[in-house]
Amino acid sequence: MINIYKTTENGIEQFNELINNCWIKVTDPTPEEINHLVAMDIPRDFITYPLDIDELSRSEREDDGTLLIIVRIPIFQGKTSDIPYSTIPLGIIVSNKYIVTITRQSYALLDDFAAGKMRGFSTGKRYRFILRLLLNVANNYLVFLREINKLTEQVEDRLQSSIKNKEVMELLKYQKSLVYFTQGIRSNEVLMERLQRMKLFTQYEEDEDLLEDVITENQQAISMTEISTNIMSSMVDAFATIVSNNVNDVMKFLASMTIVLSIPSIVVGFFGMNVPLPMSDHPYAYIGVILLFVILMAFVVYAFLKRDWF
Repeated sequence: MINIYKTTENGIEQFNELINNCWIKVTDPTPEEINHLVAMDIPRDFITYPLDIDELSRSEREDDGTLLIIVRIPIFQGKTSDIPYSTIPLGIIVSNKYIVTITRQSYALLDDFAAGKMRGFSTGKRYRFILRLLLNVANNYLVFLREINKLTEQVEDRLQSSIKNKEVMELLKYQKSLVYFTQGIRSNEVLMERLQRMKLFTQYEEDEDLLEDVITENQQAISMTEISTNIMSSMVDAFATIVSNNVNDVMKFLASMTIVLSIPSIVVGFFGMNVPLPMSDHPYAYIGVILLFVILMAFVVYAFLKRDWF
């Protein structure tokens, strides 16, 4: 899908044709749409690179000055997914006439830009648009990391009394997400350093400050991801042990109950033998038998409780 936007006096507006200083938003393009973009003098490789799901963050410039920037962006794939949070490439192509963004799937942040929800955004200020986009991508990582931390805390509460592996497997899913986040943010860090060396954003002081903010936010995301990863690794190991201990507690309780409930069978079996026994002719002998195994059961239960075997 191809959508064309431009900032006007009335805000961000959508157009049906290519105009100068516009933003071309491309999402999962078809072969026909790719050919259409190539006809607009956009290098085919610059279009296909961001569509490769494994493409790392990097930048590349053509002889005519056309610039390609690829950044890894965070996405939410759903709680039922094997990897709830992951990353995909976002391609940013900058030419003298327009700016193009290309993604394999829809990205909510770009939709917010297209809806005019971002203040201070102008399609004519292409490099500042890139910086604002990169800054919001870094903030997006932080938002998703906080959500992962909240979800793992909920799983942690359920694990306190769990005897199944379901919660541990759920933690492993979020651990995978953190691995993808680590790879994406680290890749973005290398890109930021390269952009800083290229001195693309030195024309205006505001752009330089914005680039510093982008680098700072990305470093904060790196730090937060590392902390979350270390905590998650420790939690998975610890809770795997907790699940095992919970199972052992259940088995201990069942074994104790088996011993206690076997006492009436032993006593009744003894008095049920076809031989002369004390009180065998007494009319209330069964009450004595009941009292005997109740006393024995109470004694065993008391002994088990003293040793914390229940």
